[in-house]
Amino acid sequence: MSKILVIEDEAAIRRVLVKILNEENEAYQIEEAPDGAAGMQKIRQADYDLVLCDIKMPKMDGVEV
Repeated sequence: MSKILVIEDEAAIRRVLVKILNEENEAYQIEEAPDGAAGMQKIRQADYDLVLCDIKMPKMDGVEV
């Protein structure tokens, strides 16, 4: 099972990305983070096969992540 983290500050875009990934393969384990800081915290706590990250976000941008 692939573990995916979606880091996106806009909730609507984050929901769409998660929905698309779930429709692609129900076996994906998908987690979400609303900003770079929350994403980094999740990355420190778990291993992910793929991280999809927005570039322009408050607190910590995608380049910093």
